[in-house]
Amino acid sequence: MIFRQLFDSTSGTYTYLLASRRGSEALLIDPVYERVDRYMQLLDELDLKLVKVVDTHVHADHITAMGELRNRTRCVTVMGEEAPVDIVSMRVKDGDEVSIDGLTLKAMHTPGHTNDSYCFAMDDRVFTGDTLLIRGTGRTDFQAGDPVAQYESLFYKLLTLPGDTLVYPGHDYKGDTVSTIWEEKTWNPRLQARSVEDYVSLMNNLNLDNPKMMDVAVPANMKMGLGQRDDSNPDWAVSVAEAGPLLASGDWVLVDLRETGEREKNGVIPGSVHAPYGRLDQFIGAGGTLSEMAASTGRKLLFYCAYGERSAMAVELAHELGLAKACHVIGGIDAWKAAGGDITVG
Repeated sequence: MIFRQLFDSTSGTYTYLLASRRGSEALLIDPVYERVDRYMQLLDELDLKLVKVVDTHVHADHITAMGELRNRTRCVTVMGEEAPVDIVSMRVKDGDEVSIDGLTLKAMHTPGHTNDSYCFAMDDRVFTGDTLLIRGTGRTDFQAGDPVAQYESLFYKLLTLPGDTLVYPGHDYKGDTVSTIWEEKTWNPRLQARSVEDYVSLMNNLNLDNPKMMDVAVPANMKMGLGQRDDSNPDWAVSVAEAGPLLASGDWVLVDLRETGEREKNGVIPGSVHAPYGRLDQFIGAGGTLSEMAASTGRKLLFYCAYGERSAMAVELAHELGLAKACHVIGGIDAWKAAGGDITVG
């Protein structure tokens, strides 16, 4: 496995790069905007294709690189379903899996630092964001923070992991890089609280200054969705109301870009063809099944995903590959459901 722990000294943020091997798909956790060029250089040096970027929560101390990396690589953006962000490609809930080629992370909803805080676990390690730090825990006094919720996230979720599980935090300000669940249980002073009341009292009396970037970072990190309509080419995107008549005409092929797990969990629009976004180039490139279908029948491609971000990127790719009439459904299946559209489950 390829694993890199990258550090931004300005914000004290750790970013994690994971891939199963050279030449494979890669994932980044908690990237920092100012470090984008370094991430891109490292991906190139290791011959990796960035396919997913995960933010553990809405950050207050730095601007995320999630949107910029999506713009440069067309990767999928991932956050918890509680995140108050305008658009991300994929939203996960507690227990969901985030997979790339050869690697899988399990999402753990761990509210407390913020209500949208998540940790992500693998077999031997857990990426704890700002929930559990080395010899500390994330503050709980802004962004819907809650010390009771954090106590439960720590003691009833994270600390139930095997003691030798490696702990990789989202930040460190002392130079530490990794710990274990056993170490934190034993030596983390905040985890020596004898009761939830003790923990709440401790967290409510930290009296910390707000992060210096908070007034800039939080609004920026909540508004990073990809534009889903191009005013210079308005025909490349349609609303749910416009999609119905197009599909009824028989001139369009509806293409579902979501992963299998998303389809099983949230249902599908009847009649849609499954072409996962991560392998879309194989479907619409030369000789691909969708490109061949479009060429032989004259039918046009209408993409949809969860919220419209992947489908917007799919349209861009299709146009580059010569499928000039491809378009997508604004807002994805989320908008389709909100409008009362038919859904097939299972």
